Amino acid sequence: MKKIHIVLLLMLVVAIGVVVSTFADSSTYEDFTTADAYPGKEFHIIGKLNTEKPINFDPKQPDQFSFYMFDSKGLEKKVVYYDAKPQDFEKTEQVVIVGKSDGGQIIASSLLLKCPSKYNDEDVPESFKNQEYEAVEKMKR
Repeated sequence: MKKIHIVLLLMLVVAIGVVVSTFADSSTYEDFTTADAYPGKEFHIIGKLNTEKPINFDPKQPDQFSFYMFDSKGLEKKVVYYDAKPQDFEKTEQVVIVGKSDGGQIIASSLLLKCPSKYNDEDVPESFKNQEYEAVEKMKR
């Protein structure tokens, strides 16, 4: 075999490895039902914080807190996160967790919060809305 054939074969093997690892690593948003069906496997779950139930946080144990959230289908679960509680966590509109099901609760390994916008559409002057629209239209051209 020539050296060029060996190099091309190695490049092909590396390319296949990259494609396979990309598909194996890609994840989609799931719900609590799917997480419960596959305990121990991590899923991305998007939901909303249940503000009617308490957020359990003990300052003596700053690396753990728990809260309740609803998934996209409205199912509620307790979520335990073994890290510091994010600042203004109570004000969040949406929560994305990466976690796995464990005996009726979700153990989160990471959190992503969508905080409420401090700007509302009614607070924006009409002239600014028109300028923003014109800027978007210019970028489309």
